[in-house]
Amino acid sequence: MIHRLDDATVERIAAGEVVERPASVVKELVENSVDADASRVEVSVEAGGTERIEVRDDGVGIPADDLELAVAEHATSKIGDIDDLEAGVGTLGFRGEALHAIGAVSRLTVRSRPRGADRGAELRVAGGEVVAREPVGCPEGTTVVVEDLFYNVPARRKYLKAEATEFSHVNAVVSGYALASPGVAVSLTHDGRETFATEGRGDRRSAVMSVYGREVAANMVPVEGTDEDGPLAAVGGLVSHPETNRATRDYVNVFVNGRWVTASAVRDAVVEAYGRQLASDRYPFAVLDVEVDPATVDVNVHPRKLEVRFADEDGMARQVRDAVESALLAEGLIRTTAPRGRSKADQTEIAPEPSGGEREEERGADRATEARHRDAGANAVTGSDAATGPETTTESDEADSGADTPAWHAGARSTGNGGQSADDTDTRRDTDRRFRERPAQTTFDGSDPGDHAFDTLPSMRVLGQLHDTYVVAETDDGLVLIDQHAADERVNFERLRERFADGVTTQTLAEPVEVSLTAKEAALVEPASEALARLGFSATLADDRTLRVSTVPALLADAAGPELVRDLVDDFADGDPERTVERAAEDLLGDLACYPSVKGNTSLTEGSVTDLLAALNACENPYACPHGRPVVVEVGREELENRFERDYPGHGG
Repeated sequence: MIHRLDDATVERIAAGEVVERPASVVKELVENSVDADASRVEVSVEAGGTERIEVRDDGVGIPADDLELAVAEHATSKIGDIDDLEAGVGTLGFRGEALHAIGAVSRLTVRSRPRGADRGAELRVAGGEVVAREPVGCPEGTTVVVEDLFYNVPARRKYLKAEATEFSHVNAVVSGYALASPGVAVSLTHDGRETFATEGRGDRRSAVMSVYGREVAANMVPVEGTDEDGPLAAVGGLVSHPETNRATRDYVNVFVNGRWVTASAVRDAVVEAYGRQLASDRYPFAVLDVEVDPATVDVNVHPRKLEVRFADEDGMARQVRDAVESALLAEGLIRTTAPRGRSKADQTEIAPEPSGGEREEERGADRATEARHRDAGANAVTGSDAATGPETTTESDEADSGADTPAWHAGARSTGNGGQSADDTDTRRDTDRRFRERPAQTTFDGSDPGDHAFDTLPSMRVLGQLHDTYVVAETDDGLVLIDQHAADERVNFERLRERFADGVTTQTLAEPVEVSLTAKEAALVEPASEALARLGFSATLADDRTLRVSTVPALLADAAGPELVRDLVDDFADGDPERTVERAAEDLLGDLACYPSVKGNTSLTEGSVTDLLAALNACENPYACPHGRPVVVEVGREELENRFERDYPGHGG
């Protein structure tokens, strides 16, 4: 029975408008349908949901006498008073103001017939006012139709995004609940065309196939509980192989007691379980259900109930990480943290200590392998010729310095700080071979080749590499660190942008490439097709879930495959109505610049560093990579002196 909540209960419920876009309406209505014990939920929208939304179910229905109360503010059948709220909410839609809030900003029609009733009733609401109520013949269950959303609130309507964007949000909501409730047959139709439909057989993998396609479904791994102690009563579902991923975390679906939520803490725990098997900008598919005592999770911290708060968030994250990692380990998709080749068996064979000659032979082999890796790393630098610097150490020097010695390090200039003599510096350098001296060299004009004068970058003297990732240099004002990957990425980006500005040259593929799509991606192909064509892609739908790519930009031919179109399609629906092809091109070129750029943990020769710095200096913006990360970090002389407390009384003596 539906009833109004008392004032004390209403005050404890988070205030906030539940209707901000069509997807908000769809979410509330689908949750109500699932709560109504529906076995079938059909969602149909027009113009992305801005013109018409219809949600039909075969649930328990609403008695005719309760219809008016159903659209009243703070009226519900799901909680009685504040005690129910304190005990935790076990239903999806419970707050009671959803239909009231929707009816206040639209033309709302509710048609319902309870199970076993002879006939149903229909109620019509416009702008919050009941305008008609009458008996009607209709199937068992409830149908809610929302038309002209925000017709009476033009200021809010103008903030809606493009139809494709609004439908993308609707698609995400319906997909989420289709995956959360595999026992319910859920379908979504847009402008008369079915986007997807699940079978409702209770098979979650089958639901994944309907929503994300056969390729994704075939690469999902079952998650079956955790051995970790914590607040979760159960954790289970499906996660994808590391190779099956996307550029957005939107496909990491989390259900808390059956409620589809964003739950950032759970999403982060899922991604962390993959360790280094995923690139930092890639995310897996996941359909993960966690069960927890309703009293220990607050689903009312967000006006639209998208976020939840766990009483023991750390314990929850630990259990989720363990469950996902165990599932991936069982499939052999990630390695354990034990070093390669080291067994976890109960007994380990004990071999005799090798003789000194054998140990020296092994060290020699390790040094040869390391040298090959250094050469390969130096030759990997793109956009400049990797000049090999002169060898500065003997084999015995390398043996003394250890296997972690960087490929090259220029000698440091003695400054006599604090009365320290150059002899003291030389003595310490002989003791610690991490920074090796460079033989005396001069250019034709007699200058030190380690000194670099630039127009944009500060003039600097390169000292060496730190962790084979950062170039270390001295300037007149202090110390400079340069991220070699970010620097090379900036250089490559500006070169690609210059070529792209001259016009997009396309390259026809010898054979068209077919790319599998999710329901969301497939729905975005048509709205994005014109922009894709301007970027140099010729891509059309071969069927409902397959994209056929026949041409790509010539710039991409060797750097990335046609599968990149999939990320672009998704990106075009991220909700920015001001997004232009030019901005999309810059984002694309920024990603492309990353592929060939020299990576961290790569030893560079002095010559390649010189070329890299010269190319960086010629860039329009040498201080940030195309993704916004800093390229150059400078530590000033004053900051160094403060850190070393050189103003300490009596220090100058």
